[in-house]
Amino acid sequence: MPIHPTEAEIAEIGASFGAAYTPEDTAFLRQAISGFVAAANATLQLPDNLPEVRYPRTPGTQPGPEENPLNAWYVKSTIEGAAEGPLKGKTVVLKDNVLVAGMRCMNGAGLMEGYVPEVDATVVTRLLDAGATVLGKAHCEYFCLSGSSHTNDTGHVLNPVNPAHSAGGSSSGSGALVASGEADLAIGGDQGGSIRMPASFCGIVGLKPTHSLVPYSGIMSMEVTIDHTGPMTRTVADNAAMLEVLAGPDGWDMRQGVVTTHPYADFVGKGVEGMRIGILSEGFGRPESDPEVDACVRAAAAKLAALGAVVEEVSVPAHDEIGVFFMPMIAEGMVRQFTYGQGLASGASSFYPPSLIEKYNAIARRANDFPDTVNSMTVFGAWVMKKFGGRIYAKGQNLRPLYARKYAEVFARYDLLLMPTTAHAAPELPAPGTPRMDFLTHAWTMLGNTAPYDYTGHPAMSLPCGMTSKGLPVGLQLVAEKFNEPAIYRAAGAFEASHDWRSL
Repeated sequence: MPIHPTEAEIAEIGASFGAAYTPEDTAFLRQAISGFVAAANATLQLPDNLPEVRYPRTPGTQPGPEENPLNAWYVKSTIEGAAEGPLKGKTVVLKDNVLVAGMRCMNGAGLMEGYVPEVDATVVTRLLDAGATVLGKAHCEYFCLSGSSHTNDTGHVLNPVNPAHSAGGSSSGSGALVASGEADLAIGGDQGGSIRMPASFCGIVGLKPTHSLVPYSGIMSMEVTIDHTGPMTRTVADNAAMLEVLAGPDGWDMRQGVVTTHPYADFVGKGVEGMRIGILSEGFGRPESDPEVDACVRAAAAKLAALGAVVEEVSVPAHDEIGVFFMPMIAEGMVRQFTYGQGLASGASSFYPPSLIEKYNAIARRANDFPDTVNSMTVFGAWVMKKFGGRIYAKGQNLRPLYARKYAEVFARYDLLLMPTTAHAAPELPAPGTPRMDFLTHAWTMLGNTAPYDYTGHPAMSLPCGMTSKGLPVGLQLVAEKFNEPAIYRAAGAFEASHDWRSL
C-alpha cells in the first residue's frame, strides 16, 4: 500500500529545520511533493539488484569454549571456493563486519545478534573465486571502536602468544586465528590501525592497502574516507598473493576511481638493494613508547641496511600534526555515518543491503546498550557536529590535499618510512572490576603510529621483527607512497627471509 506524508508529519519535519509551517503551508507542501512521493513509493517496488551469491554454504554454528579457547570465532561454517585458483588450499576467516550471505553478523555488538545478510561482500566473492575456503567469521570489537580486544559483547578475545594479553583490535579475532594457525588468511578492517595493531600484538603480517585499492562493498562502514580492508597472514608471500586477489575495482565502490594494481607476489623476493628507507623520528620515544620496542625496531632498520638499503633518520612533523585533528574529525564523520548511513557508506556509490538498513534502523536509538567506547565517541562526535556545525569535519577534509603534498615530498626522497607499528607490545587485558576510565583508555592507547595513515590513505604494513623480554611480539611498520605496495613487499620479503624474528 502506498505511503503518503500527513500534514502533521510535514509540520514536524519543518520544525526540525527551524520552519513554523502554517496549516496552509503544510497542505500546499503535501500537494507540491505528491508526485515525488509517488516516485518514492514506486522506487520501493523496484528490485534491489544485489550481486549474485554463487557458492553454497550453511548458516554455521557458534562454537563452544572447547572449540574456541581464544574466544576468536563468532561463527564456524565452511564455504568451498572455486575448484582452481591462486588461493586453492588456503583457508580464510572473515572479520565480523564483513557481510556473508546466510551467515550471522554482529560486528562485535550484541544489539546486532541475529542479523543475517543476503549478500556477500566483494572481498568474499573474490576469495572464493580464487579457490580459498572460508571457515567462518572472527570476532571483532564492538562496532570496531577499540584497538584492544576487550569490548566484544561475548567477552575478551585472547592473544595466542599469551592469553593474558590483548590480541589487538578491532580485527581481534582475525589476528588471533591467523597467529594460532586456525586459519591461513584473514580479512581485517582498518580505520585507525585495526589491521596493523592485531598484527603487531599477535606477531603476524597485516597490510592496510592504499585507500580504495581494495573495494569496501558489503562491509560495514565507520567513515567513508578512512574505511580500509585488507589481508592478514602469517607470511609476506601469502599476504602478497592475497592482495593480488583482493585488489582492483569492483564496479560498485565509488571510492575506487582509478586504482593502480601490481603483481605483488613478484616483488617479495626482489630484495632491498638500493632502496631508501627513512626511520621516522616521530614514531619513536612517544609518551606511550616502550624503549624495548623502539630498540627492537631500530635493530630491524639496521638489518635492512645490512641487506643493502640506504637507511637514515628523517623527521616528518605531519605525523604528529594529523593526530591533533584525526579523532575530532572522525568522531563527527562516524556519527554522521551511524545516524544517516545505517552502517553503510552513505553518500558513496556501492550496494546497500536492505536487511542491514532495517537492522540499523532498529538499533540506532538503543545507546543504553552501548559500551563506554561507543558512547564516548558518539557523544563527542554529536557534540562536535552540533557545536561547530560541521566545521571540524570540513576542516579535516580540507587539509587532506595539504598533507598529501607533505607526504609526496617525503616519498620523493624515500621509498619507505619505518617505525614501530604500536609503540608498545600487547598490554594485559583489563581484569574484572577495572575502573571505567582505565577500561576505556586501554582501548585507545596504541593508535599514535597507525591512525595518521588511515587519514592520508597511504599503504602501511605491520610485520613481526622481534620479541620483548616478556616474550611478546614487536611490530615493524613500513609505509609507502600510495599504490606503491610493491616497495613494502620488497622490504618485508627481504626482512622476513633474513632471520627468524622469534629469535630476536
